[in-house]
Amino acid sequence: MIYVSGPGHGGPALVAQVYLEGTYTEIYPKVTQDIEGMGKLFKQFSFPGGIPSHVAPETPGSMHEGGELGYSLSHSFGAVLDKPDLMVTCVIGDGEAETGPLATSWHSNKFLNPRTDGAVLPILHLNGYKIANPCVLARIPDEELKSLFVGYGYEPIIVEGADPAIVHPAFAKALDTCADKIAEIQRKARSAPEGTKLERPIWPMIILRTPKGWTGPKIVDGLQIEGTYRAHQVPLSSPATNKNHLKLLEEWLR
Repeated sequence: MIYVSGPGHGGPALVAQVYLEGTYTEIYPKVTQDIEGMGKLFKQFSFPGGIPSHVAPETPGSMHEGGELGYSLSHSFGAVLDKPDLMVTCVIGDGEAETGPLATSWHSNKFLNPRTDGAVLPILHLNGYKIANPCVLARIPDEELKSLFVGYGYEPIIVEGADPAIVHPAFAKALDTCADKIAEIQRKARSAPEGTKLERPIWPMIILRTPKGWTGPKIVDGLQIEGTYRAHQVPLSSPATNKNHLKLLEEWLR
């Protein structure tokens, strides 16, 4: 399986994972797995001379930079052609979902041969806002949204909520359901007698609704952060000079 992270500033999640598993330290020995190394990792993040906030080439294992915005799904479908054992899980930000390349990429499912190609599991992440304003797909009713993706040839599963204790198990269950559906589609196609005309399958996908800036600071300087465009990239602007911001940052990290 390959994971493709489409959202622009999704870099912290992937950097954190490769650091926790030890890969980051293998590639960058100075970033050690202790307090000192963690300090170096944090300071270099989105900092001059450091690493970007995107899943950039500097991230071990990266082949797609999230900040490209719009190519995540086409890269994912391209990766599975003629690779029947490969599955790509692709998270698509609702901001990039409005770009021309991404809006057209939904149709790539028409070109997948379930017998000879791998599979793509798209996960549309609707957190409601792009860099400075609301997103279209997060503002239309659920029935209209589902109809849109049914029309694209998918079977959408919606997972939504603001409580991690509820959303995480629901999301895990949705992933299991999608993996089972994909396995069944491929089993049917690959067990059919040679020469059988295959019908185009309806592939599963997930629509994930969570607040923008989920689990981060909810209110800063009297302004709502979580669930608004203000959570984009830098929710706390000056913890180095503002004691209140520093306190909020410490609470968040703890």
